[in-house]
Amino acid sequence: MVNYRHLGRSGLRITELTFGNWVTHANQIDDDVAIACVNAALDAGITSFDTADIYANTEAEAVLGRALDGQRRESLEIFTKVFWPTGPRGANDAGLSRKHILESIDGSLRRLRTDYVDLYQAHRFDYFTPLEETMTAFADVVRRGKALYIGVSEWTADQIRAAATYARELGFGLISNQPQYSALYRVIEAEVIPASLDAGLGQIVWSPMAQGVLSGKYLPGESAPAGSRAASVPLDQTGIDRFLDDDVLTRVQLLRPLASDLGLTMAQFALAWVLQNPAVSAAIVGASRPEQVVENVKASGVVIPPDVMAQVDEVLGDVVKHGPALSISPRKPMT
Repeated sequence: MVNYRHLGRSGLRITELTFGNWVTHANQIDDDVAIACVNAALDAGITSFDTADIYANTEAEAVLGRALDGQRRESLEIFTKVFWPTGPRGANDAGLSRKHILESIDGSLRRLRTDYVDLYQAHRFDYFTPLEETMTAFADVVRRGKALYIGVSEWTADQIRAAATYARELGFGLISNQPQYSALYRVIEAEVIPASLDAGLGQIVWSPMAQGVLSGKYLPGESAPAGSRAASVPLDQTGIDRFLDDDVLTRVQLLRPLASDLGLTMAQFALAWVLQNPAVSAAIVGASRPEQVVENVKASGVVIPPDVMAQVDEVLGDVVKHGPALSISPRKPMT
């Protein structure tokens, strides 16, 4: 079964492996397979589920809503997000304006077949809406009982600090940041994690396997395996292209004996590595087959010895992505 962790300094406990449906649901896999994957997650002890209105232009939320329909709502933790354009892409169909937030939460709840979400997250920072307007709208979402907690995704350290100040003044819980994080991509370590810890936010990290690269399935000098993400989804939609370099892929293969010595698959090793960071509340895992869920949950509770963690650093060396600037949200209007 999957362990629980508190999300930041809140009282909310979530499964340290959280099931996410970006790219897969209503896109890479058929709905019946998607529902089978959700059922496999539930059977394995995962109760936390992450989605967003932008995923498959709202259809991923709808698939997750159908998959979870009939489950005891109080036993689930459902997360969704707002920011990116949805629908016909009208002038107010994107961003973090009061109008877009209050309309988007209603659409998400309808698709998810629930009266509330446990966590509602700003999918990116909006440079074109005053932060006070955004945070006041989130406060109203919480007061109306449509979300229990608020979070952000891919915000900088300064943005997190400013948002946390407003949240305290407005009296609601800002408890999470959802950044990309893996053994290959560590841009949050220098600034975002310290700011989050100060503000009481936990990290719900996406792409803990670097879009599947850390699973070892992609080999240097070879084409992407049939059915894999790199072979099925345009590379610029996921960001996997930054990892499909022969030097990176060669270094990743050198991690295989480290994983094997611990009795782990490469995928399990990648997930366990992320979960060694005490600032991480959960790692998001996706799946295109139920068997992948069953294998992924075996990473929960694994402790990687410090000397092995040091060996990971030595093996990956300078192919690891660092630098806080890589996490800065886009500065152009969403149209």
